[in-house]
Amino acid sequence: MAGGLVAALGVGGGLWASSGDDGTPAGSSSSQQVAEGASAGRPGVARAPSPSPTPTRTYPLSTAPRTIPAVRSHTPARGPGWRPAAGRRVVVGDAGLADEGRLIAGELGLTYAGLSNDVRAGDLRLARGGDRGANPESYTMTVRGGRVTVSAPSDAGVFYGTRTLKQEVRGGGTAPEGVVRDQPAKPQRGFTLDIARKNFSAGWIEDRVRELGDLKYNQFGLHFSDDQAFRIQSDTHPEIVAREHLTKAQVKKIVALAAQRHITVVPEIDSPGHLGAVLAAHPELQLRNAQGAATRGAIDISKKASANLLDDLLNEYAGLFPGGYWHLGGDEYQALTVRNPAASYPQLAAAATARYGPGASVSDLATGWLNDRAATVRAHGRTMRAWNDGFFRGASVKPAPDLVVAYWTGKEFGARTPTEYLSAGRKMLNYNDKYLYYVLGEPNQFVYPTGRRIYEEWTPRVLRGTTPVAARYDAQILGGSFSVWCDLANSQTQAQVAAGVRMPLRATAQKLWDARTPTLTWAQFTSLANRLG
Repeated sequence: MAGGLVAALGVGGGLWASSGDDGTPAGSSSSQQVAEGASAGRPGVARAPSPSPTPTRTYPLSTAPRTIPAVRSHTPARGPGWRPAAGRRVVVGDAGLADEGRLIAGELGLTYAGLSNDVRAGDLRLARGGDRGANPESYTMTVRGGRVTVSAPSDAGVFYGTRTLKQEVRGGGTAPEGVVRDQPAKPQRGFTLDIARKNFSAGWIEDRVRELGDLKYNQFGLHFSDDQAFRIQSDTHPEIVAREHLTKAQVKKIVALAAQRHITVVPEIDSPGHLGAVLAAHPELQLRNAQGAATRGAIDISKKASANLLDDLLNEYAGLFPGGYWHLGGDEYQALTVRNPAASYPQLAAAATARYGPGASVSDLATGWLNDRAATVRAHGRTMRAWNDGFFRGASVKPAPDLVVAYWTGKEFGARTPTEYLSAGRKMLNYNDKYLYYVLGEPNQFVYPTGRRIYEEWTPRVLRGTTPVAARYDAQILGGSFSVWCDLANSQTQAQVAAGVRMPLRATAQKLWDARTPTLTWAQFTSLANRLG
């Protein structure tokens, strides 16, 4: 069997048998010395004539696999490693791992054999298990004796192990002998796409989902409502939907593809600002100032009908996006960017005092709006986030305590430093617009982010500008998201966007998986990315 397996691996001129637990292959110089010492010098045992010399191979210690993101730990061993070959099997120790097993079998040209306890040469085995309390996204991958075992506490961890194996094979043809122990530094690793300002095809989005899965991202933010368009089919309010949009059937397919790759799609219907497309169909809800002039993108939050409309949409799309997260928006409400909101928008000031009492401000009313929308989404069992400039300084009404701060900028009105939120105990996500914002057309002094700057300078603790917050806050930073915003939608084609974000996505994946200084130089990292595809 060993000789046949060597032939299958294409190892020329050398014979090997399964290595022992120490990783030393049978037939190596050390194993030969043990065998000779056991027979030489034993009285009464005649030594057989020496056969013709048999070729042997002593393998050097393996080196760590090169993957994106890099694995956090690899214990080397001696042996030929593992490579896929026709007829080799993927077997699972749990029927619940069928999706992971079928996917990697198809990718590597293996046979999916399903649930099985027998052991064959060349097997790839996927199994659930691990230490109680271990990171659920961690995994262990063992390459030994011509076989591979990927084990993890959860399906997601098993999936990430298969991504590592896929990259090993793609990059070098062989998974190196030894044991990989790996886990992410941050539990939320995201990519956000603005499809409201620019229409992206369902096929293009599906390609990005596959790319994200291979890079071990686990969230895909979908910003589908803004001033320019509302881009997903609606049954409750079809009048607001743009001509070019995703159908619910297309969205369900995207959500299912993402779930197969352990990615949660996180929807965002931004309010009370950025609602221009919705208001175009509902001009009666448009916010107007004291002179009667319309305020771009802003809904009149003093009107009950405004809340009813948004809650209709939130309840409708909760059924389309079953994942555990939701983005409420909350940024850039134009009523709060004027010098005297109460004078400019007396109807908002009156509604604030009517609801919250004398002295209540327009900021209180806006915070109450966000809290009310959070209550709607919370009823569906979601964890919610909102943009940092939706948390207003000086408001007597406090944002709901379970709102996660999506920190993107320090430039906007009302924006506070990250430390103000962290010191108050808030959890945060990093959307730093200096490193992680790919804004089409580069308006408002934005420049296209480079993978190199992310790779060499950014970490999840760099929430604003270029300065990291103190290490003591690290656990409160849940992760982050690289984002594509389509302010000048025709500046790039879909293909140009995909090419432009390719290396920034890989650099962000590396730093969310392991925030430490990478081992590879940027040139080496780029070369690896090109080799892996």
